[in-house]
Amino acid sequence: MTWPSSRVDARVLSFSNAPKVTVSREVPVETAVNVFYGEAPFAVMMTTPADLEDFAYGFSLTEGIVASATDVVAVTVRETQKGLELRVTLRPGLTGAKAGRERNTEGRTGCGVCGIESLDALPLTQATGARGGTVSTAAIKRGLDALAGAQVLNERTHAMHAAAWCTPDGAIAVLREDVGRHNALDKLIGALLRAGRSPLDGFLVLTSRCSFEMVEKAAAFGARTVVAISAPTSMAIERAILHDLTLVALARPDAALVFHGAERLT
Repeated sequence: MTWPSSRVDARVLSFSNAPKVTVSREVPVETAVNVFYGEAPFAVMMTTPADLEDFAYGFSLTEGIVASATDVVAVTVRETQKGLELRVTLRPGLTGAKAGRERNTEGRTGCGVCGIESLDALPLTQATGARGGTVSTAAIKRGLDALAGAQVLNERTHAMHAAAWCTPDGAIAVLREDVGRHNALDKLIGALLRAGRSPLDGFLVLTSRCSFEMVEKAAAFGARTVVAISAPTSMAIERAILHDLTLVALARPDAALVFHGAERLT
């Protein structure tokens, strides 16, 4: 399997009269992954080739193809000359091409809605009915403080997104990285599904901007609190309100903005 980062040489471009030098550094690997359900191709995603089994579970859930981890029978990864094939076997009665929304997603890094044919096809997760629990500001700060040190690939490449699952006290329990922010979240959700973790027993921390697809993916998993380092979009806020999901964004070491659910922060 291709390693998720690769070392390359690069020439330093100096705007002064400094001597020309060559440096070696790691860059993240990005490869095409063709997702199949059974023998039917469903989507081509540009992703980091690590934790692909987790990605299969998370992607299947957030695409509306499965309702739980038990709907997935097996996941296999096969290398081809053009990229990787990620083949997902579903339980009898489920067909990915029919269960998921129509897509034509080719070559975009983790895009959440590329390829849909109409605005009616924009994803809208069914409300879980569960209300978000309280989260302490101390826990949020603890999760944010630990985030950078937990991003192993980003520390080496400086080009990765991360999605982390924090316990109620703010400790990072699971973290996944990818060149695509949607992929990182799908991988994380897949890992949580496979581990049987309750979506009510913790909160999400994202390194990326918080668009509506990220809120929808969080809601599909059942998470009730999302903390994002970057800014949310207007539709992300609308969806957070619709799902009654606590949304904290523009999180910095000293402060953050709460866009919905402030009454649930202690």
